Parts: sequence; C-alpha cells; structure tokens
Amino acid sequence: MKNLFKSLKPYKMTVLLVLLLMAGQAYCEMNLPQYTQNLIDTGIQNRGIEHILPEAIRQSEFDKLASGMDDKQRAELEAAYVPDDAYHGDSDGVLRLTVRDEEKLDELDEQMEKPVAARYAETTGEKINLSGADTDLDLRSMGIQYAGNCDEAAGMDMLAIQNRYMWRCGGLMMLMSVIVMAFTTGISLLSARTGASIGRELRSRLFNNVMSFSNAEISRFQTSSLITRATNDIQQVQMTSTRLLRMMLFAPCICIWSIIKVYQTHAHMNFVIVTGVIAILLMATVLLVIAMPKFKIMQTLIDGLNAVSREILTGIQVIRAFGREDTEEKRFDDANAALYKNQLFVNRTMISLSPFLMIIMYGLTVWITWVAAGRIDMGEMQVGTMTAFIAYTMEIVFSFLMIAGMAVFLPRAGIAADRIYEVLDTGTSISDCDGAVPLRQPVKGSVRFEHVSFAYPDAEENVLTDIDFEARPGETTAVIGSTGCGKTTLISLIPRFFDVTEGRITIDGMDVRNVTLRSLRDAIGYVPQKGILFSGTIEENIQWGKEDADHENVVRAAEISQAAKFVDARADGYETMISQGGTNVSGGQKQRLSIARALIKDPAILIFDDSFSALDMKTDSELRKALAENTGHSTRIIVAQRVGTIMNAEQIIVLDEGRIAGKGTHSELMDKCSVYREIALSQLSEAELA
Repeated sequence: MKNLFKSLKPYKMTVLLVLLLMAGQAYCEMNLPQYTQNLIDTGIQNRGIEHILPEAIRQSEFDKLASGMDDKQRAELEAAYVPDDAYHGDSDGVLRLTVRDEEKLDELDEQMEKPVAARYAETTGEKINLSGADTDLDLRSMGIQYAGNCDEAAGMDMLAIQNRYMWRCGGLMMLMSVIVMAFTTGISLLSARTGASIGRELRSRLFNNVMSFSNAEISRFQTSSLITRATNDIQQVQMTSTRLLRMMLFAPCICIWSIIKVYQTHAHMNFVIVTGVIAILLMATVLLVIAMPKFKIMQTLIDGLNAVSREILTGIQVIRAFGREDTEEKRFDDANAALYKNQLFVNRTMISLSPFLMIIMYGLTVWITWVAAGRIDMGEMQVGTMTAFIAYTMEIVFSFLMIAGMAVFLPRAGIAADRIYEVLDTGTSISDCDGAVPLRQPVKGSVRFEHVSFAYPDAEENVLTDIDFEARPGETTAVIGSTGCGKTTLISLIPRFFDVTEGRITIDGMDVRNVTLRSLRDAIGYVPQKGILFSGTIEENIQWGKEDADHENVVRAAEISQAAKFVDARADGYETMISQGGTNVSGGQKQRLSIARALIKDPAILIFDDSFSALDMKTDSELRKALAENTGHSTRIIVAQRVGTIMNAEQIIVLDEGRIAGKGTHSELMDKCSVYREIALSQLSEAELA
C-alpha cells in the first residue's frame, strides 16, 4: 500500500486542492437536507412563519400578550414593535415588527417562548406544562401558531408569506445544488487528470527502466510479466488513484459534516447510526479477509495467461506443423479457466457487498421512521426533522460505504503498485561505472579477451573459462563449436550485454567496463542470431542503425548485405512495409536486412551471431566477398555453425564446453585441432576442405 500512495506524492498540491473542493462540496451538500427540513417544517407546516413574534399584531392583542410578561420582556416587546400608520381599519390599531436581524429574532424567541405559548393556550383553551422537561418543541410550535393567527387577524396575506419563504428556501437549495455541481465537476476533472498523469508517469518510468535492463534483469522478470506490469498493473493503480481522490478523500469530509448536522437536529437517535456503521464495517472486514488472498493470486494468473498466449502466438507455425493445436488450446483453456475461477470468486464476494449494504441502508431508514413516528405523535419531533435525520444518516452510511468500496480496490491496487515498484526499484547490473570515459577516437577496433571467465547469475559453473585471444582490425575472427558451447555468450560480453566474471575485455586497450555504454555500442555493429525487424518500411528498418542516413547509404548497405535483390523486386521497393515481427519476409531476408542495419553504421567492430545460417550457399559466398571488399577496416567477429562460412577467416576460435579447444587458421586447425576436424568432416568432404 505504501507504493500506491508513493505514486500520489508528486501531486500533493493537486490532492490539497481536491480536499479543499471536497470540503466545500460536503458543506453545501450537508445544507440541502436542512433546507428540506425547513421546507417541510417551516414552509408547509408553519406556513412560512419562522419566529414566534408575529409580523403584525392588533393593539388589543399586543396589550394582552404584554400583560403576561415580566418588566424586561415587556420592554423588549415594546421596543420591537411600532404602530402601522398605513392601517386604516377599525379603531383597534395594528403594530408592525421592526426587528429584522435573525440573531436578534432568535434571541427574542428564546426570551418570550413561554409567555407567547401561554397566551396561545389562553386563546385556544389548551393546558400546557411550562415546567415540563420536553416542552421546547411544543412551546415553539404554539408560538408559531400564535404568530400565524396574529398575522392573519392583522390582515396579513398568509399565502404570500408562505410563498415568499418557499421561494427563498428553494432558491437557496438550487444555488447550493449548482455550487455542488461545480465542485463535483472540478474534483472529477482533477481526479481524472491526476490518475491519467500517474499512469503516464509510471508507464514512462517503467519503460525507461526496462530499456536499461541487461539480459539478466529481463530473464528475472520475464517478458510476459513485464508486459502485465506495464499495462494491467498500471491501469489498476491509475483507476484506484482516481477513485481514491474522488471517493476515499470525500468520505471523511461527508462523514464529519453529517455527524455535526445529526447532532444539530437534536433527534436523539444516534444509536441507530452507530449500529449501522458497525454492521457495515463488520461485513466489509469479513469480505476482505475472504477476498484478499485471491487478489494476490490474480496478478500471477494474469502473468501466466499472458505467457501462454505469447508462446502460442509466437510459435503458431510450429504448433500447426506438429498438429499440436488441440494440446495448446487445452493449455490456454487451463490458464484461462484458472483466472476465470479466481475472478469469479472475487467478483461474487465483492458483489455480495452491495445487496447487504442496501439491506442495511433501507433497514436503517425503516428503523428511523418507526422510532421517529412515535416521537412525532407525542410532539417531540417534527416531520422535517425526521426527513433531515434520515438524509444525514444515509450520508454517514454512504461515506462508510465509499470507504468499504475503496477497501475492495485498494488491496489489488496495492499489490499492483508493489509489482510496478519492484521493477522500478531494480537497477540494471550493466551501467556506466564512476569515471567512465568514451572510447578513444578514432576507434581502431582491436578486441582483446584476457583470460575471461563468465558464469550466469546464480549459476554454479562457468559458461566460459579462461578465454584468451585478440581480434584485430581488418581481419575476420570466427568462433565455432558445438551447440551450447558458449559462442553467443562469448560475443555478448563485447557490447556488455553481460559483464565478465573474471579477466577483462579491452577495445583498443581500454577495459569495456571503464568506457561509456553509449560510445561502446556506437562502435559496434551487432547482428543477432535471430533477425528482428520492426514495424515500418524497409528503409526505416535499415536506418535503425543510423537515423540520419540518406537513401544512398541505405541502398549501399542493402547491396553489401545482398538484400537489394529482393528489395528491388518488390513493387514499393524500400518503401515496402514490414509487418509486426517481420512476418511478411523470409528468414534469410530478415537476416540480410539485419546485416544491412549493422553495416549502415560503418562501425569499427562488426559482430555476426550465426547471422548467415538462413542464407543459401551462393548468397553466403557473395555476402562474405562483399563484406571483405567493403569492411576491410573493421574488426569482424563471426559466430558460425557452417565451416564453409569461416574457412577463409584469418583466425578461427574453436570452443568446446566453454573453453578454447583450438585457435588458428583453417589449415592449422585441420592439422592440430581434433574438435575442429570432426566438425569440418561432418559438414564437408576432404576434397571440399582441401
């Protein structure tokens, strides 16, 4: 979970702004139930009358009301009213209320509540207990009724008073709704933008870090897992970050405001809320305990499904050739079914949260209504107060519902974030050392292996042991040996795909570990064993070796690599599009384009890792001849399986079980090296070898 929140750290100012907007939204939303309560209690039940002192009162009624007050109350009452000079009715004059300040009116309500209620009871003949413990609501209701009766007797338009209050209260509700909408829109935009930015940043950092990985790190994580982490895992973090800002931060705001408002209603039903919250938390805890282990398994199953899919799609031709479609389909179905069962269990568990929560919410509503009905009947509560209490209770429950909902997403997102940061926190084992310097220019290309040994990480035995030779500029150095003897590993040490375990490799006398990777790899033209092409045109693929190469250089590289023949035969020539993975060209064509890509760099060192294996003998011969004529200044290192490809090399290195079994020219090795002789005689006749 720590890594999930770490991704939000760069956006702390945005998070703070979202919090401020949420506080404003919560405040406005919490006022809406209060306005609803006012519309019901004051607007409908009390006919729009808010205070116990009437707007207008007959002089005779005023005198009777004042007679029931003490001296202080009578003085306050007389100061609050003035004669209405505009009244021209009967001899009994009318007094108008002059106080308009709400705080002053509330103060007067509190001071005169009992005498006003007593006067109301006197006019209606009701009996009231002014010393009772629960008479506040009764007294205020009587006072409101008294004010309404006085206003009506004084000729006030009661419908106008009610409509004016309803329009004012409704207008405030509309204003609050518009403000809430504005806040919600701003929060949604900021949350979505922050989530998308987090996803973009994580994808960029992850990709850049993976690009710096050596083969050891790539092997550790596996390609299918890296793809899952860069897509599915980052999407989980992005979606949860958006929800976190939109929901998780809003829940505390709405909960705090709701608790404050519930307290202000004085409904005395807090035990209902406490019961509901406890029920929700218990249910969410039980579901999370059940589902959490499955969340951890899910990401591993997605990795497995991606790995199976990738293997099947990559090897589709081999699968068809051996008639293994049914077997591979079953393997895919097994991986798919395992993920399906896991997701089905998790989804069923999480979906069960929703109906249970609905039962709790509606159960609380019924419970509140049942309790409140008795209190309303006894005059201890008004209908609007019950409505507001239900609204605030639902807000509190809803806030805990949001927290419980986020608790569903957070564990999976936390696991996804941990997997992402596992890659981000992994440094490459191959990097520039402190004080690394570029290769001396111009690079001559002399490559020297000085008693080099190498073992793969965590391996018990060396793959290469005591390799010692020099590849000189202008010469071809060939490496040959049986399958698995370490040929590809040997040449992979030169561009530092791996670092040597013992000894050292130098270029022009400089240890490759002490030079910058950029200058080292700029000096090398590398042709891998498997020709890899990228989506784009043939010309763009060749220009991968040198981005600023012009068309003339592209054509020259293609001619040397013997690729120009099949390129010119295509209708679009060098503008022919290469499909993803190079599926629309043959293996030999891939190899020739890969060679052209290396040649266009005009490097000091050319490395061919069994790059002629898919070529026919004629093309192989023409290519070797063209290389000798056009790359005479370069150091050429060729890994080959065919003796015919390397017979004319100035130096041949024979590997056997990771050690040098022989070193020399073809004729020297035929005389002195039994391993080389066996390989040669297994491929060519003695006459051909001679």
